[in-house]
Amino acid sequence: MSGVRTVFANMSWMVVSQIVSSICAFVWTIITARYLGVYNNGVLGTAVSFASMMGIFLDFGLTTYIVRAISTDFENEPKYMGVCITTKFFLYALYLVLTFVIPLMLGWDSYVIAICLLFGVENIIMSTNFTFNTSFQAHEKLHYQAISSIIISIFNLLFIIIVSFTDWNLWGISLAYIVANLFGCIYSLYAVLRNIVVPKLSFDFEFSKTLLKASFPFALTTLFYTIYYSIDMVMLTQFSSAYQTGLYNATYKLITVLTLFYSIYTAVVFPVMSKLFKNEKDLLNLSFVKSVKYLSLVTIPISVFVLFYANDIIVFCYGNQYASADNVLRILIWTVCFLFINGACSLVLNASHNEVSVTKIYCAAALFNVVLNLFLIPNYSVYGASVATVLSEILILVLMLVMLSRIDHLPDRHLVFDIGKIAFASIILGVFLYLTHLSMWVAIPVSIIFYIIVLLVIRILDEDDKLIIHQVLNR
Repeated sequence: MSGVRTVFANMSWMVVSQIVSSICAFVWTIITARYLGVYNNGVLGTAVSFASMMGIFLDFGLTTYIVRAISTDFENEPKYMGVCITTKFFLYALYLVLTFVIPLMLGWDSYVIAICLLFGVENIIMSTNFTFNTSFQAHEKLHYQAISSIIISIFNLLFIIIVSFTDWNLWGISLAYIVANLFGCIYSLYAVLRNIVVPKLSFDFEFSKTLLKASFPFALTTLFYTIYYSIDMVMLTQFSSAYQTGLYNATYKLITVLTLFYSIYTAVVFPVMSKLFKNEKDLLNLSFVKSVKYLSLVTIPISVFVLFYANDIIVFCYGNQYASADNVLRILIWTVCFLFINGACSLVLNASHNEVSVTKIYCAAALFNVVLNLFLIPNYSVYGASVATVLSEILILVLMLVMLSRIDHLPDRHLVFDIGKIAFASIILGVFLYLTHLSMWVAIPVSIIFYIIVLLVIRILDEDDKLIIHQVLNR
């Protein structure tokens, strides 16, 4: 039972951390975008994305590998941690050089390069913090990691609010990120030294080479994921303009906020299904089918709603200077539908020991995304980048469904019928919004009520759904 309590405590801490971080990030994203304006917000998006893409040289998969190594060899943890830290010092130097040289070769101006270097410093601090997190994860003491994340989020928000009352512009925003992450890193260092282990700092060339070789597969996985999620910002800057990147960055930030729902769903609904269905295979199949169904119940109508009120949403969040980003939002909102379904598919594949397939899928998606952006961005600018993102998510879904069919986990026709019903209800909602021309604030509650009524009429809930809802409400 102690193991179960540990898992539950860790999950609770991480969920709270995710909620706090997401709320803080949403607020500081709006403040930052309004404060910086479109051009500087584009430079910010470029700097963050480029610094993240270079992140493979920061970590090289070491933290992921170290977690597994420490978990099975606690006696050598001081050596693992110490060599990892000293090895990273050399990686940090390489990282900073590349973060300066590559933008210089691409012809970026000195202002953008300087901001990239500042966010490179922030990434170095974050990477150091991730090194300390390996001990927290290996010892299953994730509350320390969660507290560090909360510290970073709260101080980042606080510092950005302070900067917004100055004329420091993007320099101040960059320093806010750096100092907030430094506070979180200092706390993590204190927690590690006081409660877990004192790293034995030393440079062992052979051992370091062994670690880098073992961590290389994890580095490749991280590289594919990072390219997939960051390349569009960089390519927009290269082939379009910082202004267009600013529009795209502001819109994409709104999309990522919706991922908070996925965290809450996982924390609230999945444990209930775990209790109701004891058999592992039944649980895996049920969790996948119900996850796709419930997430679609929310994301599809939200996407339809945004089609009609994208301009109102953009202006409310960022002001009139971002009003021209409304059509970008109308395109990008559809990534939410596929993003959540792909997340559910990934869970099944990982649980079925097919994590290598997930890596290959994201590798293919990253290459597909790059090729699409090379063609679409020069011709269609920010709209091309948006379309490329949606098409890449669709490709991921198709490839994942192919893999699920190979391991006999492809959902049956009942899920297809349920998705059809949800799509039908969402279309009816769209027709209703088109005919009524309601203001956004009136449309929000009216749309929720109307959509629920349509769902009840078409009987979207089956007996399992009713049982799960009953259990969730009782909790």
